[in-house]
Amino acid sequence: MIPGPFDYLRPRNLSDAIAALSANGEGAKVIAGGHSLLPMMKLRFAQPTLLIDINPLDELKGITFGPSEVTIGATTTHSTLEFNREIAKTFPLMAIMAPLIADATVRNRGTIAGAIANSDPTADWPAAMLALDASFDLAGPKGERAVGADAFFKGLFETALEPQEILRRIRIPRRDSTLANYRKFRHPASSYAVVGVAVVLHMQCDACDGGRIGVTGFSDHAFRAKPGEALLAGFDGSAANAERIAEHAFEGIEPVEDRFADAEYRQQIARTMLQRALADAWRTGSEKQEDER
Repeated sequence: MIPGPFDYLRPRNLSDAIAALSANGEGAKVIAGGHSLLPMMKLRFAQPTLLIDINPLDELKGITFGPSEVTIGATTTHSTLEFNREIAKTFPLMAIMAPLIADATVRNRGTIAGAIANSDPTADWPAAMLALDASFDLAGPKGERAVGADAFFKGLFETALEPQEILRRIRIPRRDSTLANYRKFRHPASSYAVVGVAVVLHMQCDACDGGRIGVTGFSDHAFRAKPGEALLAGFDGSAANAERIAEHAFEGIEPVEDRFADAEYRQQIARTMLQRALADAWRTGSEKQEDER
């Protein structure tokens, strides 16, 4: 189908983008990569009267590696993260996840903030942001504010973003010693997650003393599997230990049902993906230790 009529604006800077968003009300939408919004427009599920293109803004691009955190600009593409060696070294989870997103065409154009702000319940990056304890800088007419990933994802395509705000950057704290992995059972056509599980294990003297588990595809929005996180301390890499964590990880969360999986099947997929992510993360750590000897 063909989208409805709309005006197009390329603002000179972020301030102009926010001003245009504020002045044009609900009819204005921000676009960067466009891989979420444009398909909706073609189907006439979304009919904005103004598109504000923030992709050319240099202030929203790039990755900065600081001593305590890494900041990622909103319009940084999936492929940039996929091939950045320093990202792979600092946050292996992101390097593992990036090539699993859709296909090369999408990764070359799509942006990390677009995937986060859209809050698609089957998108990959939200699970990573939760597992990595990320926070988001949101810019609006009243200034900037920071919102943690825990508080950002609210529901089906619903976030903490106010209508006149733009996600400006992502901040991820550094940790000295972690193991991580991501496993997803993907839809074969779209590559979206039927269920995806991101695991970050916090290590101390080669022993796990906790961690975080981010989940996508299971519920109407990405979430942390806190009952499972409570059992991560002392995780030893064994299959029995991983099975025990997976058995309790999704307690209190109602799985969605759709044409891809009913509730019971989705629950089993989630447990399997978590067990595999835990095993992969632990094995990676063991292999690294062997290489260092």
